[in-house]
Amino acid sequence: MYQVKELDWNGSYETIVVGIGAADTIEEGLDTLYNGRVKSLIQTADISTKTGEVSIVPTFEGSVKRVVFVGLGQRNDITTEQMRKWFGKVAKEVKTRGFADVAIALETFGASGELFAEAYELATYEHPTYKSDPKSAVADVTITLCGDVDEAAVQRGAARGRGVNIARSLTMMPANILTAEALADYAVELAERNGFKHRILDKEEMEGLGMGALLAVNQGSTLPPKLIVLEYNGAGEDAPIAIVGKGVTFDTGGYSIKPKDGIVGMKGDMGGAATVLGLFETLATTKPAVNVLGVIPATDNMISGDAFKPDDVITAMNGKTIEVLNTDAEGRLVLADAVTFAKTYEPQAIIDVATLTGGVLVALGTEVTGCLTNDDSLYGALETASRETNELVWQMPYFDVFINQVRKSEVADLNNSPGRYGHMIFGGAFVGEFVGDTPWLHLDIAGTSDRATANELGPKGPTGVMVRTLSTLLDGWNR
Repeated sequence: MYQVKELDWNGSYETIVVGIGAADTIEEGLDTLYNGRVKSLIQTADISTKTGEVSIVPTFEGSVKRVVFVGLGQRNDITTEQMRKWFGKVAKEVKTRGFADVAIALETFGASGELFAEAYELATYEHPTYKSDPKSAVADVTITLCGDVDEAAVQRGAARGRGVNIARSLTMMPANILTAEALADYAVELAERNGFKHRILDKEEMEGLGMGALLAVNQGSTLPPKLIVLEYNGAGEDAPIAIVGKGVTFDTGGYSIKPKDGIVGMKGDMGGAATVLGLFETLATTKPAVNVLGVIPATDNMISGDAFKPDDVITAMNGKTIEVLNTDAEGRLVLADAVTFAKTYEPQAIIDVATLTGGVLVALGTEVTGCLTNDDSLYGALETASRETNELVWQMPYFDVFINQVRKSEVADLNNSPGRYGHMIFGGAFVGEFVGDTPWLHLDIAGTSDRATANELGPKGPTGVMVRTLSTLLDGWNR
């Protein structure tokens, strides 16, 4: 779909996309397409140089049918995220209008082909539906990236965008279709297609390993759980970085049942698992020089006569006992056993990603992912990556006062829900009890995994958040 060539203003492209600033000197080849009238078209506002505005103007001469102008204003202090969004606007125009052969004059933007490819994939994505009269397929488009373009970087940008889109699509799937078994089947297909090692643990194997926390959450279900394990090898015998994603395919809350308004949308409670799978899709292209272990505890959290209950005491894989005070605090239970399993690989670091708490929404809203960590330098690397992708993170306090609350129980080693206040931190601190001294990041994406409205880079709904940031982090891994 993407090709790289030098720009030819007299080429056979159907459409050329150009960035244009208020004080720009008009390139002679561009001016020729309009019989020397580009300046006059700007003066009459047929071409806008206002920041971020898009003008589509038919040409007067040559084989090029039209030029898409993107206003760059005075070209002062244009951020990467602004450019990413402007490219997203262009991508939507290309898709909506059915343009088939488009050249991007990257030098007029001062931007990279990698950024455009990433934005194009994100912006043109559509969620899957199950309508009986589906939309017709979108026509193929050839994108020619013109300028000093690194082809490998273009493929990296496109891979990150596609990884996000895979996470979006998985998160959008209804729970009667995307069961734990179906999620495992998808992971196996992904692994075999890309040459990754994989292993799927079934319920009997989990029982043998003593995964009492994950199995407790699964007790109320008629569907068996799966523990999905993927391995990418990019660094020989080095210890891996473990990425653990919460895979609760539907969360009723169990006997601590969610209200009718809160239960809708709980098919998305496997957003962390989707992030891990989207990330692994990118690894086949980006090929970072690290080893990556993906672990996904997959189950639903249902209600039945067999379901676990408040006041139950369960035993996790590492032998710690847990007093269950809230069956809707199930994500931290499945993560506890998944993190313990990941530690058997002796990883360099553990990063868990989960739609864990409503508390993170109260604290940080819908644009910032909450983070707990036991390693400031690891958090610093994550924060640097997140600023590059504009998937913002914020470090929450991880003090003994919170940890002690998680350890407070008269009948067990831990309790799974100390209370409402500080809930996001309690949830992460509970997972931290199973991490030990391993460098660790906990990413609570409950606020950022879904978007209420569409924007320049995609539709409303699942966002695939943290795929691009974790990919960027792994690309620059130097610990």
